[in-house]
Amino acid sequence: MLADASTRERPASAAPSVRSVDGSRVAVLIPCYNEAITIGKVVDDFHRVLPDAAIYVYDNNSSDDTARIGREHGATVRFEPRQGKGVTVRQMLRDIDADCYLLVDGDDTYPAEAAPALVAPVLADEADMTVGDRLSNGSYAHENGRAFHGFGNDLVRWLIRAIYGYAFHDVMSGYRAFSRVFARTFPVVSRGFQLECEVSIHAVDMGWRIAEVPIAYRDRPEGSSSKLSTVSDGLRVLMAIGALFKDCRPFKFFALVASVFLLFGLAVGMPVVAEFSATGFVSKLQSAVLAVGLVFCGALSLCTGLILDTVAKNRRKQWELEVYHIEDEARRSG
Repeated sequence: MLADASTRERPASAAPSVRSVDGSRVAVLIPCYNEAITIGKVVDDFHRVLPDAAIYVYDNNSSDDTARIGREHGATVRFEPRQGKGVTVRQMLRDIDADCYLLVDGDDTYPAEAAPALVAPVLADEADMTVGDRLSNGSYAHENGRAFHGFGNDLVRWLIRAIYGYAFHDVMSGYRAFSRVFARTFPVVSRGFQLECEVSIHAVDMGWRIAEVPIAYRDRPEGSSSKLSTVSDGLRVLMAIGALFKDCRPFKFFALVASVFLLFGLAVGMPVVAEFSATGFVSKLQSAVLAVGLVFCGALSLCTGLILDTVAKNRRKQWELEVYHIEDEARRSG
């Protein structure tokens, strides 16, 4: 993780011990970049729906009055100078201590009224991550007129189902709740809007309990513009899926790479083998060398996958021990 920036406000101590109805601390995390039009309403809505929660607005280099308006409406405002949603959320999870973290965008597209339904399974220890599902009830398709956004969400859902065997209804939702142990053991590595994809894959790969809660999505109000670039951010998400596939499922990833090398090697080498069987000679020496090289690369990829799979399994074992350690700390402090 990146070192702390000296220009950012640092909490003087642990986060305020704000208690929800059942005694559990809830923190609402709102990463923001130029959301002056909507942030006041968002903060007011969450104060109304979750009156005992602590609400944090992290201003990510906004050029408008996002920070001032958030502070005037009663949120705790801090600044994150490193640009990117992933970087900002990573710092929020570092700075803030809570029993349940509710992550939401500051653009007023997610209803605060759904917050209790998202938080309840986490506080009841029935789920480690809940996801605000915008797609099942059709509200996202109805409100969001950008067809490629829906296509991208469907593509990411298909890839995660094909790779990890888990069928999310909504992978890219920015409205989620996490347990304390989940947040403390989630290594955020993405810098931007790949965050939602990363946290979804992490939850599936590590076997966390996931619950999806249908929500009524609404489009941005007039005057508010999306910071998401359909093409560039979509490509970054696909690249993140590929990188996480390699890191989380290395044997499967490199077995696919090996299969490609072997298929090309066979395609190039079969005519050479057929010629040698019929005449006892090899006239296409270049093809023979290329075929051997491709097959060798395939074997090397397979061996690489086997080695990295062992490394990944050991990493999971260490991660499990870290989870036990954090859970034990929580029990002692609780």
